[in-house]
Amino acid sequence: MVPKNFNPSIKHPLYFIRKGLFRKISFYAPQLKGKLLDFGCGEKPYQSLFTQVSSYTGLDYQGEGHDHQNENVDVFYDGKHIPFADASFDAVFSSEVFEHVFGLSQILPEISRVTKPGGQLLITCPFAWEEHEMPVDYARYTQFALKDMLEQNGYEIQVIDKNGHFALALFQLFVLYIHDHWMHNIPFLGKYNWFKKIVRQIGIPLLNGGFRLFEPFWPKSDRFYLNTIVLAVKKPNA
Repeated sequence: MVPKNFNPSIKHPLYFIRKGLFRKISFYAPQLKGKLLDFGCGEKPYQSLFTQVSSYTGLDYQGEGHDHQNENVDVFYDGKHIPFADASFDAVFSSEVFEHVFGLSQILPEISRVTKPGGQLLITCPFAWEEHEMPVDYARYTQFALKDMLEQNGYEIQVIDKNGHFALALFQLFVLYIHDHWMHNIPFLGKYNWFKKIVRQIGIPLLNGGFRLFEPFWPKSDRFYLNTIVLAVKKPNA
């Protein structure tokens, strides 16, 4: 079962980005089979979606920016070397992690090394999002950067997908601003808990519901969006 925070209701301030990621991962997860490594697993929120895998191993890094207390991490690594033998896994999954890896070009060869030839890689990365888990928020990658880095490390791209579109991304960022900044700092009202409760329980659901109602009528552009989703396969000779 995916936790409600990662498959949220319309009341959630991150409804559009989290619901979109949930739907994308739900669609692609059944294509991954065998022994799976969740790179940067955290609390493993999407584990239940990988119904075709034979084992699920969570790997993470113990460092600044993210508290792993009460998370079911199987193995911690040192940020440079993944402590598994060559070709240990049939598949690798990593969601919203690559932006937190300083020197991603040094870690991708390690991910490739522990993946069997023919093994699949499913990743999601933010494209339009605020700084988070500071200070370990290092990059935003375009689809072209991800494609180039993965191909240099022996992967063949199967699918590049996007979560959201221009108008949706702008609206989600607006709601994020309302929830994280505006309602706390607005003069006079920001100090009152009753005001914050009204914004959370009434204002944000109304905003989200209104946008969802009228979204089909907005012209769509995918030049600006929330997340990049990539499905790739490791080449047999890599």
